[in-house]
Amino acid sequence: MKNNVILRLFDICAEFDGELILNKVNLRIYDKSFVTLLGPSGCGKTTTLRIIGGFEKPTSGKLFFNSLDITDLPPYKRKVNTVFQKYALFPHLNVFENIAFGLKICKFSKKEIERNVDAMLELVNLKGFEKRGIERLSGGQQQRVAIARALINRPKVLLLDEPLGALDLKLRKEMQTELKNIQQQLEITFVYVTHDQEEALTMSDVVVVMNNGQIQQIGSPIDIYNEPQNAFVADFIGESNIISGIMYKDYMVGFLGHDFICVDKGFACNEEVDVVIRPEDVKLLEVGNGRLEGVVESIIFKGVHYEMKVDSAGYSWIVHSTLPKDIGSLVGIDIDPNDIHIMKKMEI
Repeated sequence: MKNNVILRLFDICAEFDGELILNKVNLRIYDKSFVTLLGPSGCGKTTTLRIIGGFEKPTSGKLFFNSLDITDLPPYKRKVNTVFQKYALFPHLNVFENIAFGLKICKFSKKEIERNVDAMLELVNLKGFEKRGIERLSGGQQQRVAIARALINRPKVLLLDEPLGALDLKLRKEMQTELKNIQQQLEITFVYVTHDQEEALTMSDVVVVMNNGQIQQIGSPIDIYNEPQNAFVADFIGESNIISGIMYKDYMVGFLGHDFICVDKGFACNEEVDVVIRPEDVKLLEVGNGRLEGVVESIIFKGVHYEMKVDSAGYSWIVHSTLPKDIGSLVGIDIDPNDIHIMKKMEI
């Protein structure tokens, strides 16, 4: 990760109509990184993006760009551009004219405009579309035009507010790859907003998980998935089995009537905790070979694996496995110590 902090949010609070939308958000965004703000609807991620862009002012707190306080700076004076979910392209202008719009406002010469627009068309794979009208473009092509228009003025930071939301699944996945490639080629900072967990894990250098106006965890996609810091993150990023447990002592936890060795420590003796276990980490064995036993309640084929529900002592496990078990069959259940994640108790 690059070590230059290009954006810093310090104790950012935002309140609208008496409702607290952001509650002391602190975040450092590093230059040339792809950062995704991820969370459910209403968590504050879009408000955070709009504050960075200058479209909203925080109720309190400061925003710094390369150590310069830009909290009160209007959007047009920031080295930041935004791509919205609704692309807001000019319907009366063709592709070339839409992309060139910002350069014309800045009084670039005709030759400079042509050279820069050609480079952008090449970057977003739209060579040959220069004279095409906006209404004759597909959703993915319109999005490429919006990205090229936002990038042509060479902002230091590009903000993207759920820009793939209107696209179908296949096109979304193609555009995920293209966006990441564009970001790496231009070596500028992308700050991306989405509620799609897979999208965040696929594209990002850093994922910022938000809920109820607060940051829950910041980390790489691998860290966020494998080492969630609380039950909300574990439940929101992929599927999880979340079970109430008791941390008896370091490396020893009890849940569902049994004691398990784990790799966590630092909790109080007999502290109530949340035990998080990913579905792919639950092992189904022959009866008598596991610490627990259960009955297979349902099975669904998901393509790369089967998803099974297994009832054990009143708890319904979610299990992902390439080896299906028959509905109604009795199975053993076991979990390796490394796959048991202990969280501070919290309400989801």
